[in-house]
Amino acid sequence: MQAMFGAAALSAFKTSKLLQSLQASLPTVQSVQSLTAQFVHCIDSDAQFLAAESVELVQLLNYGQPMSDENLEDSMSRLVRVVVPRPGTISPWSSKATDILHNCGLTQVRRIERGIQFRIAIAQQLNPEELASLDQLLHDRMTQVVLDGIDLADVLFHSADPSPMQSVDILGQGKSALIHANTSMGLALAEDEIDYLFRCFGELGRNPHDIELMMFAQANSEHCRHKIFNASWSIDGAQQDHSLFAMIRNTHQQSPQGVLSAYSDNAAVMAGHSGERFFPAPDSQQYGFSEEPIHILMKVETHNHPTAIAPFPGASTGSGGEIRDEGATGRGAKPKAGLTGFSVSNLRLPELPQPWEEDLGKPTHIASALDIMIEGPIGGAAFNNEFGRPNLCGYFRSFEAVVTNEEGAAETRGYHKPIMLAGGIGNIRKSHVHKGEIEVGAQLVVLGGPAMLIGLGGGAASSMASGAGNEDLDFASVQRDNAEMERRCQEVIDQCWQLGQANPISFIHDVGAGGLSNALPELVKDGGRGGLFKLREIPNAESQMSPLEIWCNEAQERYVMAVSCADIDRFGEICRRERCPYAIVGETIEENHIRLDDSHFDNSPIDLPMDVLFGKAPKMQRDVSTGCVTTDAFDNKGIELGEAVQRVLSLPTVAAKNFLITIGDRSITGLVQRDQMVGPWQVPVADAAVTASSYTAYSGEAMAVGERTPLALFDAAASGRMAILEAITNIACADIDKLSDIKLSANWMVAAGHGCEDAKLYETVHAVAMELCPQLGICIPVGKDSMSMRTVWQDETAADNQLDAKLKSNTSPLSLIISAFAPVSDIRRTLTPHLRDDVGDSWLVLIDLSRGKNRLGGSALAQVYRRMQGSVPDLDNAEDLMNLFALIRQASASDLILAYHDRSDGGLFTTLAEMSFASHCGVDVLLPASDPLAALFAEEPGVVMQVRDSDLQALRSLANSHQLEDCFKVVGKPNDSDTIAVYSESASLFDRSRVELQRTWSATSYQIQSIRDNSECAQEEYDQILASDDPGLNVALSFDLNEDITAPYVNVAARPRVAVLREQGVNGQIEMAAAFDRARFAAIDVHMTDLIEGRVTLDQFDVMVACGGFSYGDVLGAGGGWAKSILFNDWIRTQFADFFARSDTLTLGVCNGCQMVSLLHELIPGADNWPSFVRNRSEQFEARLTLVSVEASNSAFLAGMEGSRFPLAVAHGEGRAEFSVPGKQQAMFDGNHITLRYVDNHGNPAQLYPANPNGSAAGIAGISSADGRVTLMMPHPERVFRASQNSWHPRDWLEDAPSIRMFRNARLWLD
Repeated sequence: MQAMFGAAALSAFKTSKLLQSLQASLPTVQSVQSLTAQFVHCIDSDAQFLAAESVELVQLLNYGQPMSDENLEDSMSRLVRVVVPRPGTISPWSSKATDILHNCGLTQVRRIERGIQFRIAIAQQLNPEELASLDQLLHDRMTQVVLDGIDLADVLFHSADPSPMQSVDILGQGKSALIHANTSMGLALAEDEIDYLFRCFGELGRNPHDIELMMFAQANSEHCRHKIFNASWSIDGAQQDHSLFAMIRNTHQQSPQGVLSAYSDNAAVMAGHSGERFFPAPDSQQYGFSEEPIHILMKVETHNHPTAIAPFPGASTGSGGEIRDEGATGRGAKPKAGLTGFSVSNLRLPELPQPWEEDLGKPTHIASALDIMIEGPIGGAAFNNEFGRPNLCGYFRSFEAVVTNEEGAAETRGYHKPIMLAGGIGNIRKSHVHKGEIEVGAQLVVLGGPAMLIGLGGGAASSMASGAGNEDLDFASVQRDNAEMERRCQEVIDQCWQLGQANPISFIHDVGAGGLSNALPELVKDGGRGGLFKLREIPNAESQMSPLEIWCNEAQERYVMAVSCADIDRFGEICRRERCPYAIVGETIEENHIRLDDSHFDNSPIDLPMDVLFGKAPKMQRDVSTGCVTTDAFDNKGIELGEAVQRVLSLPTVAAKNFLITIGDRSITGLVQRDQMVGPWQVPVADAAVTASSYTAYSGEAMAVGERTPLALFDAAASGRMAILEAITNIACADIDKLSDIKLSANWMVAAGHGCEDAKLYETVHAVAMELCPQLGICIPVGKDSMSMRTVWQDETAADNQLDAKLKSNTSPLSLIISAFAPVSDIRRTLTPHLRDDVGDSWLVLIDLSRGKNRLGGSALAQVYRRMQGSVPDLDNAEDLMNLFALIRQASASDLILAYHDRSDGGLFTTLAEMSFASHCGVDVLLPASDPLAALFAEEPGVVMQVRDSDLQALRSLANSHQLEDCFKVVGKPNDSDTIAVYSESASLFDRSRVELQRTWSATSYQIQSIRDNSECAQEEYDQILASDDPGLNVALSFDLNEDITAPYVNVAARPRVAVLREQGVNGQIEMAAAFDRARFAAIDVHMTDLIEGRVTLDQFDVMVACGGFSYGDVLGAGGGWAKSILFNDWIRTQFADFFARSDTLTLGVCNGCQMVSLLHELIPGADNWPSFVRNRSEQFEARLTLVSVEASNSAFLAGMEGSRFPLAVAHGEGRAEFSVPGKQQAMFDGNHITLRYVDNHGNPAQLYPANPNGSAAGIAGISSADGRVTLMMPHPERVFRASQNSWHPRDWLEDAPSIRMFRNARLWLD
């Protein structure tokens, strides 16, 4: 092994944050500047290769921020800790970096790994316990180890002999051997399952192998088999007629219309609108449109246990697993847009303590609520970002309280075991909705990454109460993410379904819980076949793994599929083009039998009839009892309105969610119409997400989330009804034809077996599935359950004789999370909470389905005053909701509704306040005289609409016609004083500035961003709320937006050819091709492998565009791996140099493509002064709709647009323009090579965050070469070229948005 040191591993900001953590845990660590962190590269190569003498390798590893000489000299005498990947594993960084090196010709390097060397100044030597504590803060124990020095890192490249399988001796020791294995292996088998296995293997006359037991445990875990939902039930001694799942199915039986697939696949499918799908033709690779039905798939998963143990990878792999579910639907589908949700216990922010929060304890190996909300959302967002899926809606609830239960005892209820919700929608072809038949002899394929000793036993671990299992097993059950690999897999799947009837995939499953031990047997079983498998054909990153570990690990980013022998060659060609690993690991047989052969040990670790694995221990019987919580009337004594407002707006469930949203790319695909951010000030208050069916259509899809879990502590059925109601009143903002078009996903979380929770679960399922949904004509075709939502632990601080005090628990409320999905007729008609101030006098009308009951039990107000009990809100009559939906549709179609927002957490006051915040205008709230607190903070079902004064009577008449006359209440009107004032029969009860209240509402997000990101940036964004004169996003154009300057070319047959260039990990090619296609180009999909292997050459093209994404996962710097694979490959370098030298070509680089092309500056004439693009100042991925101005320059793309100002989408983590030499920046300005600048809402060059999203000096957002033929920019013009793609736009925009002019300019230039 050879080692080469690299750049600083942590910025000054991140170093300071880590140091604070160390100092809090270890007083012996010295003060400020006592820590350095430097990347170190560990190289395994041929003996004759000298890494330090390789010019190519030195240049390849030259990325990132160099270590300062001062830091290096000052760190020589410090304690050294070296963090490296866990020996035996290959990190995602390694696989991508090794690929880059090989693509650059460095085949002498077998593998490169990267670690971090920490040098820490300490006041005195650390004892072993302190050193262990230090190491724990420096590394992730799941995927890394800590070494004493870099010389020990050669262990990374050691190989070991495979471990053999083990047997469990039931023939010699009887059933006790199985009972012992159940505990020691963490199998979580029920007693009847142990009996079943003992009987089955007794009949087979042999001992079971460990791999067979683990496979059975995963396949039959509660997590995978949903035993409680399929159980028989007896309640209070009365046997029930239906299982839980049978009741859920009843919704589909009663309302099957529009559902194409339910309960039988990875996701459900409903009918969508017809439209023009856009993708490259399989043979020519030219992008084009295909008119066809665009059906909609939907799936929502949870990943609770892993997120509790390790929030970042837990949430990341939760998102990744759900995305795989979508891609593996039918015979292959395309994920489109995501949703995310979190429920956690009280945050207890260090700088923002709240009076309702207290420390009720937690187990040591469970992450705190704050840690989960710092790391978990980043994990989920990072995976979605890198995969290339916009995350457009969700929820966040923090709840932890001591509540009196059905037994009259005080009990801690909360979310120490969090809910991590991951869901989304996708599209699928009509012919691919149902999986095909698997022929005998079909090839069984594993697509994606290698097996790794990660995530072993996750299905079983997730089925136990957190803390009930072994801590090491808990950590072993968490997986690792590699989104770039999953992207490659999806590219393969996409190209398969794009073949239409020639799709080589006949059957596909994702690899999730249980790993291949679940996926491959399920694949052949569902296809009506058996299977013969070859263990050593499975790609494996850890040579020492046993058969059990290879077969059962949950290494991510893998799919299994059946491909016929006739199609396997075509399938292999697709995989090789995408550089996507695949392996043929077996074939199907006619006999219902599974055999796994191990060529290394020459045995068969698995040799079982399939009915042993899938046959079932006796069906579960649940005998449960009901209970009743005594609820007193809500006590509002001593609650002052001003303080109540302050507290409720500060509750994280109610407060602004910016910290969750701006980290996630919400414009990728170019098909997003409505994200979370609303209005010119981009305030996160949208009710639903809306996407377009295609780049030419106005039809689309909508999704929204609803949940009201604290209500279940007092009335479980009401909580279920209210969750459905909230989801429907949220999604009702979209243009949905009829209520029955909406389909629901139900995600059920409960602490099964605890108290009366089982009975409450049954009651809620019955209320939802047997009563409400059939009444509404809505079905629930998909869902998920998690039955172990309880955390138990021992309080080590309690005295040994205080057993009750030592045993601690935290139990979640019964939690039903509803996600609603629907086809949308016209995405342009989506309603938002943005109040109109250009329509003269208007009123705010509440449609109150409770008719003034104003029940406060379980509300945000109750939570912030620790007075949880009381009657809870409910949907008292299903017909009211049906009538409300009809009213909204009719009023919207008649253009009566100017703004719309549902009433939910925080009640009417929060609804109106959020409308005020989104609009930067004040609101006068008008209340009746009685009980203003209840009127303001009750979370009863209802919606608020803004209506013109002249239309008020029309809306009232419409409400009357829908039997809602006694629900119609005028509750306020906008004002121009920028205050929120509350009046009760003309008496003033409350009057505060909108700015002050919005600051209160935003404080939670600000505090978390201050901890997680660059605190200076967090402060600048928070202070921007103080700017009451902020005009918001605005537009000034120097050209006619609606003029199509390419119209003369409409009948020109031969279109100019643009190479839409991508590398592995690039994810923005489709919307880029769509933008060029609209400007009358022939857009051609060109993968770098096409160039490297000679299928395509750049001299065939007039324009080249390098697209956005995460090429090589941003290994070796953003765009660095991609650029260096060009620079160090002579054949490819020459092609690029020749293309840039041709005077008749244009080049565009956007985002990752901008980063990449900027690093090719030595090949580009007139690019001598270009900057590189480095980590954002905020230290965070930034996704914003940001105002830019077009500067005077020679750019061909921006000709005639100088002086224009308009918003563009940005989505990047490394966009800060940095010049290597002083003076180059000024030279760029002097030469008019700066094409775009970020500006604030007043039109001035932006210096402050977030108007300047990355901290670029002088707000530099785009640059060009001297002659203007090469243009680079970090913002994304290709994602917002239609008016409907913009999160906000002026009302007079029609079809086009300003950025389409860029692409049309290019077409004109070529003429």
